[in-house]
Amino acid sequence: MKLKTKVTNKLSTKLISFLPILKAGLDELYDSIKEVSIENPFIEIKNKKFVTLSNLKNAITDKIEALSTSKTGFYEELINQIENSHYFPTEKSRLIALLIAEDITPDGFFDGNEEEIALSVGVDTEKVKRIRERFKYLNPPGVGAKDIKESFLFQLDVLDIDDELYDLVKEMINNLDNLDRFYKHKRFNEAIKIMKNFRITPAIEYSISEELIPEIIVINDNGNLEIRLNEEYYPEIYINEAADDKYSKEKLKEARNLVDALEMRKSTLKKIALMIVELQYDFFKGGVIKPMKIQDIADELEFAPSTISRAIANKYLLCDRGIIPLKSFFSTAINEDVSANQIKEEIKALVKNEDKNRPLSDEKLCEIINEKFNIKLVRRTITKYRESINIPSSRERKKLYKTGVSF
Repeated sequence: MKLKTKVTNKLSTKLISFLPILKAGLDELYDSIKEVSIENPFIEIKNKKFVTLSNLKNAITDKIEALSTSKTGFYEELINQIENSHYFPTEKSRLIALLIAEDITPDGFFDGNEEEIALSVGVDTEKVKRIRERFKYLNPPGVGAKDIKESFLFQLDVLDIDDELYDLVKEMINNLDNLDRFYKHKRFNEAIKIMKNFRITPAIEYSISEELIPEIIVINDNGNLEIRLNEEYYPEIYINEAADDKYSKEKLKEARNLVDALEMRKSTLKKIALMIVELQYDFFKGGVIKPMKIQDIADELEFAPSTISRAIANKYLLCDRGIIPLKSFFSTAINEDVSANQIKEEIKALVKNEDKNRPLSDEKLCEIINEKFNIKLVRRTITKYRESINIPSSRERKKLYKTGVSF
């Protein structure tokens, strides 16, 4: 059955005022709402007890219950491996590896910038890439990869399998969105069996704890997938309706908008959850995860891609295969919704409307663009794009503006 959900532009516009509420994880939601309510006497907030692994026994299988937090912290163990591994034999290689480790998320993925690490150490970027690739030999399997696809390749490289099967699995990983093309291969079932055993989230056993709160729960009830949003554990907002003067009415309106924003958050996440379950149906039935594009979800729900990016940030899904960050379903395409051409057009627009007496520096352009598109570009990238569209530096533009030149 094709899922088609319509969301009005008005809804998306209203959410803009409460983006922190949309972006906050469930464990941070109370604090985000509290910040909004501090100066509003009409809002009273009650924080409910959140659902955690210990009280989900009836909602999920024993497989989840069996997962527990390691006694040794994730970063502590990772650093210990780096410092004692023969894969980083020199002082410089260990330094680079430790800098890479600093940019690894609690889920186990590398979220840093190899160019910046290379500059800070005084080596070329390829050197950093080669050292990061050695993380494939560390535990947990797949740690240090940039996304699911690379994590699968890391995990594949350390398996002891024959060349034919290795080549098949590698090709299938590189074509996750079109696995059907391999169906007739004589070793397809062997390859799928291997891929099913790959970790979706490298550091899953470290991130599962009583403090980690799943936003979405997917229950496999004898083959029927049920989706639950963890909304019953949302903070409760009470509004004092008494309002006489103009100031009070404005604050009362703000309070009602806050309630609406919380409901919009629930609605948005439920729709995204439905899309994930539909598009990843095979995964929830024990199959292989397939990469999804944020743009596709945004088009289907009629939201801006940046809204979807915020909605999946800091959110987790609980199913019988573990606790999975929502962003993992999009890891191979987390920023495909933002093209180089879009960035260049945004630079043109920002420069066109900038204060001629105080032109925007590349650093400021980078800050604005990262915030707007919810991405992580570095200043050098902005400089490269700016130069490619023949826009001078902020210093040069300031001089040219005085002569009447515009951009």
